[in-house]
Amino acid sequence: MGTPFEGRRELLDIPGFTSEPGKPLPNDDLDLQLIWLTAMEEYGPFGVNERILGEYWLNYIPPHWNEYGLGKSNMKAGLPPPLSGDHENVWKHSNGAWIRSEIWACCMPGRPDLVTKYAYYDACVDHGTGEGTYAELFTATLESAAFVESDRIKLIEIGLSYIPEDCRVARSVRMVLDCYKSGKDWKDTRAQVLDDSEDLGWFQAPANVAFTMIGWLYGEGDYKKSLLIAINCGDDTDCTGATLGSIMGIIGGYDCIPKDWIAYVGDDIISVAIDRGSLAGRLPNTCTELANRVIALSSQVLAAYRTDITVSDAPADLSVRNGDKLFAQPEYKEWLAKIDGSIVYNFIHTTVRVKYINGVAVGADKDAEIEITCINNMPNDQHFDIAYYLPESLRLVKGAKHMNLMAISSTSAPVKTFNIILGAGEFLESRNRGVIQIVAHDRPTVILIPILLFGE
Repeated sequence: MGTPFEGRRELLDIPGFTSEPGKPLPNDDLDLQLIWLTAMEEYGPFGVNERILGEYWLNYIPPHWNEYGLGKSNMKAGLPPPLSGDHENVWKHSNGAWIRSEIWACCMPGRPDLVTKYAYYDACVDHGTGEGTYAELFTATLESAAFVESDRIKLIEIGLSYIPEDCRVARSVRMVLDCYKSGKDWKDTRAQVLDDSEDLGWFQAPANVAFTMIGWLYGEGDYKKSLLIAINCGDDTDCTGATLGSIMGIIGGYDCIPKDWIAYVGDDIISVAIDRGSLAGRLPNTCTELANRVIALSSQVLAAYRTDITVSDAPADLSVRNGDKLFAQPEYKEWLAKIDGSIVYNFIHTTVRVKYINGVAVGADKDAEIEITCINNMPNDQHFDIAYYLPESLRLVKGAKHMNLMAISSTSAPVKTFNIILGAGEFLESRNRGVIQIVAHDRPTVILIPILLFGE
């Protein structure tokens, strides 16, 4: 319903669908979720990470629109996620991530604590550490919780608990909550959100997530009224309407969709942003097939994590998810605080975080500093030898050669950080690649960390 009006920034006044019944319009926001479904089916819940989703981007998603193109260009240049979403990305605060969050919520119904990891994997590929990533953490957790909770205010507060209190998405959503509770008209609330988000510009996540919440709150539970208000706020209208329709559909099921609208939705899936030739036979062609595959996958994911939730036709018992269990817990808050743009590698015995301190460039007058953090995953001390394999275009200015890492059960933190400094060599190139090798004594898995620096 919102697709024909995408990008219109003025206050709209549409009464409903303008497309033909029985002919659903193609939409990239759904297309990308079909790719994530395929990745989860092929790699499983413990195999998927941000780098796998990034590779699927490059293989199966042709468009280069906005953050899509910048994220893909950065990956093609050699930058893995989340650097691919952070580096010189003017669209990192935009809408491309939160509009594709439903697949994660539907794979992990009632478990917002689990959905966060996948929402981050997804969003950071083309949004890095921007507001776009926080927006997907908000919508994915809210949607997951909506399977077992229906109170709108509580669900919004649950979603807010999973993002930084001082981020712009949280600021815009809380503004909507405050306006709604104070009795302000929805159009005045929209105007206040627009004024507050003016510095970010159009097609940005904080305002559009807020428009979705405006529709939900001021719609007072009525499906038609809610979607029309959200879409009539303007801007990214296909996204606000689709996400709100999804949230209300999760809560109310198929029967909540107005009967005279069902024909416009249809059952066919029409793609616009997928290389279907490379995915022949691997993608669902109808909403019914998609639903059946998601149900099958959600059962596998919930079982893999040994959750207290199963998907069945039996009467629902939601008591296990009552109280504060749906809100972000302290362990999650600690994880959220560590999101800093670092590239994370899991080498089984050791997790390594790689952070480019002053960017990914090196030049005659600029050295590059890289922070390496090693986290011991094992209950024994580890001893490492470190070697640097660099091209002639790079030279090692500073770097550790040996390191000891305390055991995970030790009273000392099993974490050690060291910094390396790389300078421009004699033959600096546009792209300069090297490898840091970290060998753990008495371990077969060798830590190999790829390094990429652009020559200034």
